[in-house]
Amino acid sequence: MNQFKFDFGSEIYAIRSGKTDDAADLLALGSEHSVEILIVAATGCKSIASFHIGARITALAFSPRTISPGFSDDWLIELTAASADFGLHLLTKLPTSDETVFPFGGGLSGHHGRVNDMTFCGGKGADSTRYVATVSGVRLCVLPRSGSKYGRTDDKMLMVWDLYPTLDTSASNRSSVESMVSGSSSPPPRLQPTAYVIAFPHPLTTVSSHPSSSKEFLVSDARGSIFLTDWRSDPDENDFESWRLVELIEPHALAACSMGLSVPGGWAAWRGDNADIVGAVYGSRYSLWDISRLQGGKPSTGHSFPQGGHRFRWCPTFPEYFAISTQSPAKGAVINVHNTTYAQPTTVSLAPRPNFIRDFDWLASRTPRIAAAVGRTVIVFSVALDSTS
Repeated sequence: MNQFKFDFGSEIYAIRSGKTDDAADLLALGSEHSVEILIVAATGCKSIASFHIGARITALAFSPRTISPGFSDDWLIELTAASADFGLHLLTKLPTSDETVFPFGGGLSGHHGRVNDMTFCGGKGADSTRYVATVSGVRLCVLPRSGSKYGRTDDKMLMVWDLYPTLDTSASNRSSVESMVSGSSSPPPRLQPTAYVIAFPHPLTTVSSHPSSSKEFLVSDARGSIFLTDWRSDPDENDFESWRLVELIEPHALAACSMGLSVPGGWAAWRGDNADIVGAVYGSRYSLWDISRLQGGKPSTGHSFPQGGHRFRWCPTFPEYFAISTQSPAKGAVINVHNTTYAQPTTVSLAPRPNFIRDFDWLASRTPRIAAAVGRTVIVFSVALDSTS
């Protein structure tokens, strides 16, 4: 296994890679107070941008507009970040300007719980860079009448943000972004993004989009339900029942939650080459659904980690592969790499216990590679494909 390490110098809490061809060598790291952008080469990484946020990063998403310096001299870095104070931030960097941080979605207009995941809109048109979806889960808070006792308030919302509420999609291009962030003599005013809000019955864990559609999001909750939602169906209604197209159930997770048991994971993802295939990890099991052949909705399942899986991610360039991590340090920093054709995974051990993987993502490279955050270090390693795949 070929691998190398990048020592970041600060604890890494979130990691996301660029998924488009023009951003396939980019990696974003979210730390206690900032977001770092790396170019990943064959044997090492180098930093090309750093955005100071001032709070711990909980989620990241690259804009499809992003172009890496490794692919063009006329490059553009654009992504969104969520922070632990429930704030959202649009981050932009051009070769002719400094890093720009545009905060939005704070206070009464946004989430009041931890933002667990975010994604730009799917599809291939201008909307894919205009809209960002965010989901939130449970917030811990001090009860006003009980002093040191802690209670919980649930933020169970999917919010779809229009980053350019007054911008015609036909004008949503590089020149308009450059004029907003380059400090030109007369930049147009930047209005706060507006949001469509969909309330769900339970705390949400993930949201993902698909390249084939700009109107649907895949949303998972903490109890074992995964929803395919059409967020454009009726903007006058905020009841999730009116937005739901399909609901998938992970029966073991739902049964455990119904008995009051906590189930780790709750991470769901869309397979990139097929919008009918959905994968998720709940507790010690992973599940795969084919929406075109639900047959009562029961998924095919397999075992992930006895201690509970954490992240589930499909490989973008070899879509039959997916990987699952765990946050349990019992076996150290470990990732299981699966092929949908075979039942047994390949286990990759990156560091001994008490280390664990806080987050990971596949790189969109021709040779499949994974970047994993272990403490203050990013470990990038190649994945050996089965010769029969």
